[in-house]
Amino acid sequence: MTPTYQVALITGASSGIGLELARRLAREGTKVGLVARRKDLLDGLVSEIRSAGGVALALPCDVRERMSMHAAVAQAARELGPIDLLIANAGVGHVIPADSFDAALFEDTIRTNLLGPVYAVEAVLPAMLTRHSGHIVGVSSLAAYRSFPMTHAYCASKSALNAFLEGLRAEIFDRGIRVTTVCPGFVRTPMTVKHRAAMPFLLEPDEAARRILRAARAGRRVYNFPWQMAALMAVVRLLPSAVLDRAVHTSRSFE
Repeated sequence: MTPTYQVALITGASSGIGLELARRLAREGTKVGLVARRKDLLDGLVSEIRSAGGVALALPCDVRERMSMHAAVAQAARELGPIDLLIANAGVGHVIPADSFDAALFEDTIRTNLLGPVYAVEAVLPAMLTRHSGHIVGVSSLAAYRSFPMTHAYCASKSALNAFLEGLRAEIFDRGIRVTTVCPGFVRTPMTVKHRAAMPFLLEPDEAARRILRAARAGRRVYNFPWQMAALMAVVRLLPSAVLDRAVHTSRSFE
């Protein structure tokens, strides 16, 4: 199978969706640059990929730090070649109740989920514009479409990410660069398993990765999945705020 992408950079690659994306791309022959904070986990994934005949590079990096992200991208381009696929996947999901509201956690969410992708795009975009080719994939969430109690920081960060990618896509669509926003529902990851809330239509990370790559290769601009959860969120978005506020307050579903 001829790989669609020669070199991919994946943030949040040490676990969950990012890890499965790295495995899938590497199996197809794509060279993968793996970004995450945990060097030990990255080294383990690199060993796994190399043992299977793939090419992988560990890039320990805090996506919240602009210069650290730039250094990781520069190293990946230097050692693997021009990056033609960026998957901005790293994310956090702090629960912040009103009774113990913590702006520091809110800030950390914004820096990871919004500024992390912004820094990654800033680092890869000039070379893509020069080559008139490349693909930027931002992993957002269906939670971007309506905010919920105690997860308002996460919802706000993903809503802002959608707006950023939408504007970027409109600006550069005729310059050979594709921009895809993917909005999963619930996926079993280290971030979600710690919550006790019900997670309808839960997907495993390997299935989420498969769907994301399929949507990217199909040239989807926005991909909301699974369809059942996307349809449910579409209905929720139509509800009057007074009705929705009362419903989610009664359920306390995010505790």
